[in-house]
Amino acid sequence: MRLSPVMTVMQNAAQKAARRLLRDFNEVEQLQVSIKGPGDFVSQADLRAEATIREELARARPGYAFLMEESGASGSENWSWRWVVDPLDGTTNFLHGIPHWAISIGLQKRLPDGSAELAAAVVYNPAGNEMFWAEKGAGAYLNERRLRVSARRELIDALFSTGIPFAAIPAERRLPFARILGSLMPQVSGIRRFGSAALDLCWTAAGRYDGFWEIGLKPWDCAAGILVVREAGGYVTDPHNAESQAMEADCNIVAGNTYMHPKLREIVLAGMGGAIQASATPPT
Repeated sequence: MRLSPVMTVMQNAAQKAARRLLRDFNEVEQLQVSIKGPGDFVSQADLRAEATIREELARARPGYAFLMEESGASGSENWSWRWVVDPLDGTTNFLHGIPHWAISIGLQKRLPDGSAELAAAVVYNPAGNEMFWAEKGAGAYLNERRLRVSARRELIDALFSTGIPFAAIPAERRLPFARILGSLMPQVSGIRRFGSAALDLCWTAAGRYDGFWEIGLKPWDCAAGILVVREAGGYVTDPHNAESQAMEADCNIVAGNTYMHPKLREIVLAGMGGAIQASATPPT
């Protein structure tokens, strides 16, 4: 397929970072690992990948701002375009030798009213050589195949994914998760926790999952995946049905197809006790 210039830049950056990550993944026991917090690791591989992606994107598009997992925000506060990057989503999987992790690159565009929209997205799983990508208004793809969300209508037939809280997650978020899980489990075909929110969203876009939810994601975890789901015909909002593309704060995500999204959203909202505040205006 003929890629747009910006998509070519994004995929090239992801693939260049992936080559070194794959080498490190094959020697994972030799990596130097420091601990950011319980269950939340950062490796030298993570840092090198971020540096590679930053260098590639900055060279191709000088002047664009950045929001990156390890180095944070940089560039002009009045940016017109901004990259939102997670160089290694699924770090814990990576460090345990589990081949389910991804490079996530989203691109935001500032609109005339001061708001922002997601304009382009790449989520690359090097271990499986799966390149998920999308541009606003142009559809979503896996490598060269067009993606569509699933068509399942009933919860009993549906498979969902989520992120299970771990040691670093505060207790006030663990209990609502347990309520959501307890409510959803008896109604569905299954629930999976594979350890990469970016890939969970892309697998929802591909119809492998019928929906996904997680509370308290960081912008770099989900920016690219959100656009991939929407361009595949799905819906992504917070539990109050508010749609945000600002990527300025933690994200509360419910994703799914036309039929599953409202059902899952209601269960998540009930499990949270209605306490989550809407983060943006409702989608049109």
